[in-house]
Amino acid sequence: MTAALFSRGKGRRAATAACVVSLGLVALSACDKPTPLATVTVGSETVTTEAAKGCYKDGEVVAKSEKQVTACLTKKAEQSLKVSPGEKVRVGVDPKIAESGWIVISEARGLVSSQSKKTYRSLDSETLFQQTNPQTGQTTTLDSVTLVIVETGEGTGIKGAWPIKITRDA
Repeated sequence: MTAALFSRGKGRRAATAACVVSLGLVALSACDKPTPLATVTVGSETVTTEAAKGCYKDGEVVAKSEKQVTACLTKKAEQSLKVSPGEKVRVGVDPKIAESGWIVISEARGLVSSQSKKTYRSLDSETLFQQTNPQTGQTTTLDSVTLVIVETGEGTGIKGAWPIKITRDA
């Protein structure tokens, strides 16, 4: 009798394990494919992020109209870093992004860098937080900005957007 209970329990455990494995495989197959990564480093701190949700489609143009581009450029950043005055902000991208071409855009300054096909670029933190009023020419310093790494490619539209929030550490 004990042997019968033992083998029945062993069978249930095996069946349960098989179900768990099957459910795990189904869950994995339903997941989105990871996007190429963008990395920002300040001093010894580094953050790595995937593209903003809805703003990457395996190297295809995801946003052509002004409305679509604006939607991707204004997505909330999920990663953030603190920057002390005078520190360099180093931006690196996956070779897949570099192959297509990329730029860095700041909400404070607009275009920060021209298109590059290299995987790495260094930016001056002092200028990232400066915002100039186009009507008066007066410059103000912001406490934080969102940098958006944008995969550009050829033609119009963008292929991807990776936002990262940078906060000034006084």
